[in-house]
Amino acid sequence: MSRFLTVLGVTALMTNAPLYAATVIPAPPVLENKAYILMDYDSGKILAESNSHVHLAPASLTKMMTSFIVEQKLLKGSLKEQDPVLMSESAWCRGTNKESCMYVPLNSYAPALDMLRGVIIQSGNDASKALAEHLAGSEPAFAEIMNGEAKRLGMKDTNFANATGLSDPNHYSSAADLATLAHAIIKDSSKYYPIYSEKEFTYNNIKQGNRNALLFTDPTVDGLKTGHTDDAGYCLTASSKRGAMRLISVVMGTNSMQSRADQTRALFNWGFSNYETALIRPKGQELGKPVVWFGKNDHVSVGLASDMSVTLPRGEKDKLQISLQLAPSLDAPIKQGQEIGKIIASLNGQPVAEQALIALEPVEEANFFVRMWHGIKRFFSNLF
Repeated sequence: MSRFLTVLGVTALMTNAPLYAATVIPAPPVLENKAYILMDYDSGKILAESNSHVHLAPASLTKMMTSFIVEQKLLKGSLKEQDPVLMSESAWCRGTNKESCMYVPLNSYAPALDMLRGVIIQSGNDASKALAEHLAGSEPAFAEIMNGEAKRLGMKDTNFANATGLSDPNHYSSAADLATLAHAIIKDSSKYYPIYSEKEFTYNNIKQGNRNALLFTDPTVDGLKTGHTDDAGYCLTASSKRGAMRLISVVMGTNSMQSRADQTRALFNWGFSNYETALIRPKGQELGKPVVWFGKNDHVSVGLASDMSVTLPRGEKDKLQISLQLAPSLDAPIKQGQEIGKIIASLNGQPVAEQALIALEPVEEANFFVRMWHGIKRFFSNLF
C-alpha cells in the first residue's frame, strides 16, 4: 500500500518497502530532547524526526511568527522600515533577568526595522509586544493574526496565545510546524532573512549578542532562532546551507544551550553526509507541448509552477528516471496554471516524487468553424 506526503508542492511517494533499497543510510544520531526534525529545504523531505508533531511549549521560537508577520507587512508596504513604534507601558521591559529585552525606554519610539532586529537578534519580549500592539492594537489581537497565518502555512499543531512565547497552556507548537515556519521565512522573507544571521545588535547603547551559538562556530549556519523557558527547555530552529543544499533543523526541550547547539550540529552533519538534493526541473521550463483540440492554438506549453527537487541518498542522483504523464486529449479552453498532468521521478523502479504539470499559457476556444473541423478530425482519428 502506498501513501503520499505533500510538502512545498512536491508529493513524495512513500511505500511500506524501503524507499531507497540500493543504499543503506546510517541511523540518525540519538538525541536527548523532547522532539526534533530535520528537513531538506528544497524538496521538503523529512530526513529524520522524533515526536515532531507533539504539542510543546515553543518558548521564543514563537518570535519567528512575530518576525515573519512584521517582515510580510514590510514587504507589502503596509509597514515602513522607519515607521515609529511606541514602547508602551504594557510592552515595556522593566529590566529583570527573567526575560530577554531590547531595552527600548518607556514611552519612546523606535523604528520598525530596529524593533524587528530587537525581536530576531536580541529576542526582545518588549520589541515583540510593541510590534504586536502597533500592528494589531493589542497582543491578543495580534495572536489572532498569528494563528491565521499559521493556518495559512499549514501549521496544524500550533496555537499562539502571545507574541513572545511566554508560558501559557493555550500556547503550543511542534517541531514539524516550526520547520514549516522557518521554511516560509527563508523563502518569503528573503529580503530580511540575513538579519537572522547577524551576530549582535546594539540599541540604547546596549549591545547584545545573538543567542544562536552556531552562528559563531559554523559558517554554513545562517539562522534562525533560539528559545528557552522552564517549561520548554532549550530550543533551537536553525538552517545551514552547504553548497547547493540547505537543511532546516528544529530541536525542542534540550537541557542546556550547549546541548541544543551540539544536537543541531549533529543533525546537520548527519544529513549533509548522507543525503543530497537534486533539482528535477525548474519552474516555468517547457517540458512538453501536447495537442489541444478546439483551441485557437493546436498545442499548449506545459511545465511546473514551482521548482521540483528530490532528496536522495548520496550517489543515487544519476540513477533518477523522469517521466511525464499527460491526458491523452486536451480540449480548449485551457486556463494558464490549469493542472493537466504530472511529472514523476523514480529511483530503482520506485516512484519517489511527483508534481503536477500545469499549462504555462492559456489556450482560448476557437471559433465555431474551427471547432467543427476539429470535431470531424477527431472523429475520424478515433476510427483509425
